[in-house]
Amino acid sequence: MTRMNIDALGEKLLRSFAGRSSRRSFLTKLGATIVAAPAFPLLPVSRANAGQKDRSPEAKTAFARNAQTKDDTKCDYWRYCAIDGSLCSCCGGGVSSCPAGTEPSPVSWVGTCINPDNGKSYLIAYRDCCGKAGCGQCGCDNTDRETQLYMPQLNNNVIWCFGTSSMEYHCSTAVLVGEAQ
Repeated sequence: MTRMNIDALGEKLLRSFAGRSSRRSFLTKLGATIVAAPAFPLLPVSRANAGQKDRSPEAKTAFARNAQTKDDTKCDYWRYCAIDGSLCSCCGGGVSSCPAGTEPSPVSWVGTCINPDNGKSYLIAYRDCCGKAGCGQCGCDNTDRETQLYMPQLNNNVIWCFGTSSMEYHCSTAVLVGEAQ
């Protein structure tokens, strides 16, 4: 085929397409695609392999196999599976409350911990308490299911005092968000 024939064929195809469609219909289809795109991850296809989780002792991480529910001042307390830093329960606060004179960060990193008493998984939000010098007591560095820094919401190696009046780190809490599904 010569260049002239290819050009003529291309022109004929495009003119035929333009005669059957309009800009308005193209924009309608484009708009519908943009509006519907965020719903695709919600389709059942994304959960096809999500079946029942294996909760056998062999499937649990080392932390989950050794976790306890009695003493929240120890690093092996079940909610601390992904905590990094000083425990607020040793620094004048509680498992989910900051000590006096500090403020909780409005942002957090998250982890999914297994409660050994009932075998269920729970979503835990780890929040740094900021505004005073570091507590330095009960330091823990649990990295159960920690991810690389390219997923910061699941990484505990960041000082999470963003949005507070002071970026000075004091201790970390482990707030129970709810049961993981």
